[in-house]
Amino acid sequence: MGLGKNYEGQDCSLARSLELLGERWTLLIVRDALYGVRRYGDFLAHLDIPRAVLSQRLSALVDAGVMERRRYQESPPREEYVLTGKGRELWPPVLALAQWGERHMSAAGPRRVFRHVPCDAPIGAGATCSVCGAHVPAEEVEIWPGPGADLTREDPVSVALRGPHRMLEPLP
Repeated sequence: MGLGKNYEGQDCSLARSLELLGERWTLLIVRDALYGVRRYGDFLAHLDIPRAVLSQRLSALVDAGVMERRRYQESPPREEYVLTGKGRELWPPVLALAQWGERHMSAAGPRRVFRHVPCDAPIGAGATCSVCGAHVPAEEVEIWPGPGADLTREDPVSVALRGPHRMLEPLP
């Protein structure tokens, strides 16, 4: 008997969150959206994800109110995917998981370094600024390549992230 896809019978907020976010690829889609990825083709190229899976995950995130579709071109009609306020709230847990992975799963060092723009200071655990101590929203974060960054990938997202980039701002 295969494993079920839900946590029916679990009276737990974490289990309910995992119903949406625990599927393979979902948090990586959210991470990329935080980085400024908005277009289907850019998610596809950067994540190297099957089209059907990407479509299903994006639809689930839109249905849950984590992302919304916005038209950016009328003819032919083209849409992009943008995090909502609900989706931007995922920044601290996504950062925490990335930092945990850097400490316990990576010998090369962090792939990305996150800095609080007003203070030009590193962001630590809990998405807090290492200088002012403030909780830092994604809108105030700049991403830099870290010592463990893979600078060999040639997809548009990887190329754009080779230099500093403000989170949530659309990638060029």
